[in-house]
Amino acid sequence: MSGHHLILGGCGFIGRHVALLLARKGYNVVIADRVEPDFRFPPDVEGRISWQRLEFASADWENLIRQADVIHHYVWTSLPASANNNPLGDLSANVGGTLTLLEAVRHRGGGRIVFASSGGTVYGRLLKCPVPEDHPMMPTTAYGAGKAAAEIYFGLYRTLHGVDCRVGRISNPYGVGQVIARGQGAVTTFLHHALHKQPIVIWGDGEIVRDYIHITDAATAVVNLALRPDVNDFHTYNIGSGVGLSLNNIIAQIEKSLNQRLKVRREKGRAFDVPVSILDISRARNALGWKPQLSFAEGITRTLADLRSNSPLSS
Repeated sequence: MSGHHLILGGCGFIGRHVALLLARKGYNVVIADRVEPDFRFPPDVEGRISWQRLEFASADWENLIRQADVIHHYVWTSLPASANNNPLGDLSANVGGTLTLLEAVRHRGGGRIVFASSGGTVYGRLLKCPVPEDHPMMPTTAYGAGKAAAEIYFGLYRTLHGVDCRVGRISNPYGVGQVIARGQGAVTTFLHHALHKQPIVIWGDGEIVRDYIHITDAATAVVNLALRPDVNDFHTYNIGSGVGLSLNNIIAQIEKSLNQRLKVRREKGRAFDVPVSILDISRARNALGWKPQLSFAEGITRTLADLRSNSPLSS
């Protein structure tokens, strides 16, 4: 493999951190996105990272993917709340766009695709916790349903056409580079509000439990998945911490790290929020040789430092 990586959505939260890791390993990276990056990569990797414009719904896939040895698919136009408001639009834009990409890869003669799925939404209400990859996909949001549908098509193209499709079901990543305005990412949002003396909004009693992972650990797992020559029998991997924390736990840790009380406003709970979601990460640990390096307390400390320095990437 010559080492050309194409990252669809490369200016986004996951994409930029994956691009940095790949470039530091010596790979050539093209980040494809709707707009040019509004940040700069460190000087040691700038020469190995370039940008191309991407309109996902109308991309010139033949030219875009021509030299890519590995295609990273991190583009998704919706959020859990917005997808519920327009499920047909969500399906058309995201699953339809994904199928167009898969067709282009098939016509090219194959290749490797790494897809960032959602470990927090595709499973729905858990029958087993921590949840393994063979748990039924029972999403409770249109967002999760779209991610699950895309996964099914990846499996179809792997079976019918031999496309090397790999899926990372990422839990709830946090860290610098996450866009606060999108309303996604409880940990990063809480930290941002805490630093700006703004109230933190919690839906429900704060006892909803999720699996949170720092973006550097998540990006390392994705890179391991992308670079592994053969994934053998397993094509789907949970990527998380394997540890559950409630929203109240997050508040407590931030207060401890900042040594101050936070302003918290509690709103009515949301029907689509499942009570508990924790990932079983043993498959990734055993097959990819990966495990998270940062504890939650360490991740909070690093994210606070990055936010205070206005860095676009984690140190």
